[in-house]
Formats: sequence, C-alpha cells, structure tokens
Amino acid sequence: MCGIAGIIKPQIDKVSNIQNICSAMRVSLRHRGPDEHGIAIYEHAALVHARLSVVDIQNGKQPMVWNGDNEEYALVYNGELYNTKELRADLISKGHTFKSYSDTEVVLHAYMEYKEKCVEYFNGIFAFAVWENHKKRLFVARDRIGVKPFFYTIIDGGFIFASEIKALLQYPGVKPRIDINGLAEIMFIGPGRTPGQGVFKNIGELLPGERAYFDLTSVEKYMVKDMNKEDTNGECLKASYAVKGFYKDKYWSLVDREHKDNFAQTCEKIRGLVIDSVSRQLISDVPVCTFLSGGLDSSIISSIAARIYRKQGRILNTVSVDYVDNDINFKASKFQPNSDASYINIMARYLKCKNYYVKLDTEELVEALYNAVDARDIPGMVDVDSSLLVFCKEIKKIATVGLSGECADEIFGGYPWYRDKEIREKYGFPWARSTEYRASFLNDDLCRKINPYEYVDERYRKTLEETNVLDGCSKEERRMKEMINLNFKWFMQTLLDRKDRMSMYNSLEVRVPFCDYRIAEYMYSVPWEYKNYKGVEKGLLREAMRGLLPNEVLWRKKSPYPKTHNPSYRNAVSKELLKVIEDNTSPLLEICKKEELLKLLDAQNETPWYGQLMTTPQTIAYFVQINYWMKKYKVELEF
Repeated sequence: MCGIAGIIKPQIDKVSNIQNICSAMRVSLRHRGPDEHGIAIYEHAALVHARLSVVDIQNGKQPMVWNGDNEEYALVYNGELYNTKELRADLISKGHTFKSYSDTEVVLHAYMEYKEKCVEYFNGIFAFAVWENHKKRLFVARDRIGVKPFFYTIIDGGFIFASEIKALLQYPGVKPRIDINGLAEIMFIGPGRTPGQGVFKNIGELLPGERAYFDLTSVEKYMVKDMNKEDTNGECLKASYAVKGFYKDKYWSLVDREHKDNFAQTCEKIRGLVIDSVSRQLISDVPVCTFLSGGLDSSIISSIAARIYRKQGRILNTVSVDYVDNDINFKASKFQPNSDASYINIMARYLKCKNYYVKLDTEELVEALYNAVDARDIPGMVDVDSSLLVFCKEIKKIATVGLSGECADEIFGGYPWYRDKEIREKYGFPWARSTEYRASFLNDDLCRKINPYEYVDERYRKTLEETNVLDGCSKEERRMKEMINLNFKWFMQTLLDRKDRMSMYNSLEVRVPFCDYRIAEYMYSVPWEYKNYKGVEKGLLREAMRGLLPNEVLWRKKSPYPKTHNPSYRNAVSKELLKVIEDNTSPLLEICKKEELLKLLDAQNETPWYGQLMTTPQTIAYFVQINYWMKKYKVELEF
C-alpha cells in the first residue's frame, strides 16, 4: 500500500513554491509509504507518491510514467490487485508490453487500454489517479467496497486529492474549518461519517465504487466563455469553473438479482469464493501474517492461509491481542459472552501456526488515543482505534502484510440488529439511536442550528431509498436488504476507515478477504432464510466452512472486537477529560456544556453512543479526542 496526492490546476508549474507544497504533502503521508517516494510536476499537474513496497520491490516506482505516440500518462496508485496475472495476460494479448511484474504497471496499461472502464476489470483494493498530460485530464477511482481512501477538494480553480486529509491541509487555502454540518458529523454521526463527506468544510471523499474525471480543457472553456463577465468574487468564480470540469459516476453498487442456487450449491459457491479470495490475497514479496481472535471470521482466514502455506512447506504466522488482567476483569454480556483467549489457543494448536500474542495495558491505550486522532484526522472509535494502533505497531515487527476478518458480519448478517426482530424493525441507524443523548452535551444554540433529528433522519431515509430490491420481494426480505445496505454504506465504512488508518500509520498493509466484491455481490441476493441457517448468526458461512475449523470455534457465538474490561481504563480517561473541563481555554467547551460533561464523569449506567462498541467509558474518551483534535488541527469554527 502507499500514499498518494496530487494537484491539478492551470499553470501549476509556475507556482513558486509548488515543490515545497508537494514535499509537505509527501512528508504528511510518509507513514503510508516509508520505502520510496516520488514527485512529478507537469505544466498543469503535480503528482505525489509515498511507497510501501510489497510486490516487485525493485520496480513499481511511482509516479509511473508512459510516453509514446504523442501521448503521456502518469499514475499514482495505492492498493493491491488480486487478478494481476489474468489482466497482464489480457493486455499482452492486446499488444501491451511490460517492464515489471508490479500491479502498478498493470493498472496503468489497463487504463490506457480501457480508459474509465478499466476499473470494471479490477479485483482488488485501490485508489488511484492517472494524469493524461496530452489531454489535460485526470482520471481517479476508488475500489468497489471502499477499502482504500480517496479525499479531495475543489479550490482555487483546481482539484486537490490525497489518501488522507492531512495531506490536503498542506495546500495553501485548504483550511481545517468546520461548519454546522461538520459539527453535526462529529456530534451526531461520529465516529462514522456521512458517505462522501470529509467532516472538514469543502473536503469530500470519492465513494466506494466511484470514478471521476477532472478535465482542465472543460474548465478553460468555461473560463474563456465568461472571461468578460464582471468577477465580484474571483475565488468563487474559479471554484465554479473547476466544479464544471469535475464529473463522476458509480461503476458498481449492490444489485438484487434472482438467486437460483439451492442451499447446498450456495454453500459450495461461498466456500469456493472465500478460499479463492484468501489465496489471491496471500501473494506478496514481503512477510505476511493473519489476525487471529479465535472468532469465526479470523479463524476461517487463518485456516485457509495455513493450509496453503502447509502445501508450500511454510508455517503461517498469526497475531492475537488481549489486555493485561482481562482474565480477571472480563464481564460476560449479551454481546460478548466469552473472552477470546481460550479460542485463540484452540486455533493456534489446530493450525500448528506460530502465534504472536500482544497484551495491551491501560496506559498504552490512553496514550494512543491521541495518535489515533493523528492517524484518522478526526475523532474516532477511541479505544477500539487505539488498541488496533498499538497492535499494528507490534505486528509490523514481524510482517508487512496482514489478513484480517473485517466485513463478514456486514455481508453474512452477523450483527444483533440483523437477527433481533425488535431491533431490526426500529426506525433509524441500529448502532446510533442515541440522538437525544448526544444532543444533551451540545450547546443549545448549536443544537437548534443543526436540528439533529432531521440531520440524522435525512441520511437514514436516503440510504433506504437507495436500496436495490427485486420487485415482489417479501417485507422481511426487503428489510434485510435495507439493513445490509445501511451496514455496507455506514457501519462497515467506519470499520474500514479504522483498519486502513491504524494499520497504515504503522506502515502495515492489511488486506480484507471478505471484502472481495464477488462475495458481496453474490451474498446480497442470497435469501435471509439461507443466511440465517439454524437460526445462528452467519449460519450459512459456518455451514459453508465445515471441516476447516474445530466445531467449538465453527459454532462459537459471535463476539465483537476485544475491548478492555479493566476499570482502570475508565478512571484514566476520566482524568483526561477532567483536565479538559478544568481548562477554560479548552476548545471543547466552545461547543459542549461543561455541566453535562461533568455529569458524564459520574454516570453509573453504560449508555450506548455507538452501539455496543462505545458506551460511557468510550464516550468520555471520545470527548477527550474531540478536544485534542480541535487543538492539534487548529480547527476553525464557522457557525
């Protein structure tokens, strides 16, 4: 994986400090690509790349440029293709020649051959940009599921893009500013984000499965057409020209189709797709490991990987995480009925793998709360983020690539809100039905400006309207499709954001085999009756994987990402928030009520902020992160 950035603007090569701006963007992304870097500056474009070498280490340098026949293409690319071999063969048959076996070169030639349709041939995780110098046109795209990030802004008559927001902020004129909508995102959507929104004003994100062109020729046509008009606001006029040169579309989305396979055929199909996905994602020229929690999803991936390695005469490395004194402090609940430790041991013995065990303590988790904000550029999932951040730092000592079990719950129906009819039928995002609770912390004037109920409701309704369902679908099946779409576009994106930022902050590439678009496409149309086999969460997946896992793991009740149960964590984050409250210069106090924050410190109940992942201790930590973010990023409030 890598970090990419770029600036497309008329006569950018005449900007006196363009090299310094590009260097600052590169430095801000160096954690994503510590191995190599490159900058290419053209008359109207500047491309920036920071490389983490994974495949074809000697080659694959970027920006990658191709010249010939009065054409010039330059590519910056972040991602991995898992069908490189097939694509290369296809392109060779069409007359293309290659100097390396890197997927970067395949992406470049695929664009040259197929233009915007190239993404329809890709199986992988990616975000990339191709500058066509001869046409003064930029093409950008993001993978179907949204595993790799792509942020952008249109400013000063140009288009600026980057893998992370921090790189955009290096460009003069891009300010760390939030308006009332940005505040609504932090207080009523966070730690999630509205799809396509970057929280900061005028910063957007290419959606999963989107591609776009920014065409300077179109921009210039509009400028010439209007050049004699009185310009009362030059910046706004330039921005409007730039917007006219930017057009995008969706090349992929979840579509409901008639499911013709019977249950046995469905199991066979799923088993084949998952095994194929894992095998493709093990390809690497650097050390690979798998995450192993002892839960169903990570155990499936680890088992398949271990079998493949065994055939090659290799031993798989697996990595597991737990917390100091968790055996003493763990409290079973409806959502987390047992701890992971015993199941990790069962799987490690079963796989005959080399298991690395990382134990985290409270001090590490609290310290990492701040670095987690640096990684995300906004407040996040607090200890769920910080624990992964520290975990990935330890993983990096033994591997450069890791395979993780994210997204099986969204695709196969593993969450409680899929299966509990009462939760499922309630109106609103099932993981964030706390609008009234959240509003209680916000200053009354700001709350009135936002109208939080309408803000959240509008986004919920829009997502339901976008759900693709076959005509004649039953009421229950329609609701299940709506739930999948809600999870796919919202909850899953929050988890993928987390995985990308926390891992790449440590220069670790994490791949997610369950996010193979073929699995998502197929499973979307599978009836709920199959998915809910035996009335067990992810029953279909369990049945499809028979023989790959010990029965006690195969049928283990779902348990979420492990969290600390140590009371010292709440005590520690409470002390951090109290410092914030007692400091009258704290920016948090500009938006939140001090008395409500003090009440939070004394709260005895575990009120959900973001489903079971964030209750009172995490809410305390979230406000600590908001304050740190506002100070560190010098956030400007515009409301």
